[in-house]
Amino acid sequence: MPRTRLYSLDELDDIPGTKVFRARESRQAYHLHKFCMSLMKAENREAFKADERAYLDQYAMSEEQKQAVLARNLTKLIELGGNMYFLVKIASTDGWSAQKAVSSMSGMSAEEYAQMMLAGGRSPEGLRSIRNKN
Repeated sequence: MPRTRLYSLDELDDIPGTKVFRARESRQAYHLHKFCMSLMKAENREAFKADERAYLDQYAMSEEQKQAVLARNLTKLIELGGNMYFLVKIASTDGWSAQKAVSSMSGMSAEEYAQMMLAGGRSPEGLRSIRNKN
């Protein structure tokens, strides 16, 4: 039986700054996610820390994904198909708190991000539907 959707998948791309993780992204980031999951073992974290590039080269990730890992650019990794539930393992390997990981994608320090959230969060102005002109 064919699957019926209540909406077009294109509608999921309507909110600026929102990246929806779908099957396409999952396929694109398969090897990236395998790398991230490897960091659950202490010996793998140590091997990664000892020579990050050599460790990454064990995985069939794109060069762009490898460069984003080396730069700890979580925003870029999400653009390249990464899912935050996997990517947080990189941040944890570096000893980052969840707050620091999320703030790294906001352009704010962890402290600035915490203050913004305590003050009620980011304004939704300019971050609503593209079709509805915000």
